[in-house]
Amino acid sequence: MSRIGKKPVEIAAGVEIAINGNDIRVKGPNGELTFRHHPRMSVKWDEESRNVVVERPSDASEDRALHGLTRAIINNMVQGVQKPFEKKLEIVGVGYNASINGKELALQVGFANTVKLPIPELVDCQLPSPTQIHLKSIDKHQVGQFAANIRQVRPPEPYKGKGIRYSDEQVRRKAGKAFAGG
Repeated sequence: MSRIGKKPVEIAAGVEIAINGNDIRVKGPNGELTFRHHPRMSVKWDEESRNVVVERPSDASEDRALHGLTRAIINNMVQGVQKPFEKKLEIVGVGYNASINGKELALQVGFANTVKLPIPELVDCQLPSPTQIHLKSIDKHQVGQFAANIRQVRPPEPYKGKGIRYSDEQVRRKAGKAFAGG
């Protein structure tokens, strides 16, 4: 049995959950999220213990994978409506910076043109400085995917370390060519 899938999801006091067929709605102090789980999975809400339990129909490989996935998504929804997920990115390089124009994040990272990325609806994007990007969202998937899309524009390179990186990321540096005098 899936070790993650068999653990019940505990629902905190300020969070409401509603299960209607395959649709799950989680509402908390920071917002509301909905999710439609796979029809083969069975999701049950126990009001007495305030737990959500996910059950699978068989031990088939696909069912085992969906079991843990469904439980993890529900758990992330419950955590997100209580406390938003955060991602922090840094831009390293001379002349590299970011700005927000309406609903777009504009990145100037060494290309001839400015790269513009639309900011997803549930993601709050802030720039404490032109070289720092702070993302917040109640949806873990959206904040992680948007952070990955930003980083993909100019990943950090190993020689000078220039590019966009997560704030806690360690970039492995290479030595480069040694100067041959002669």
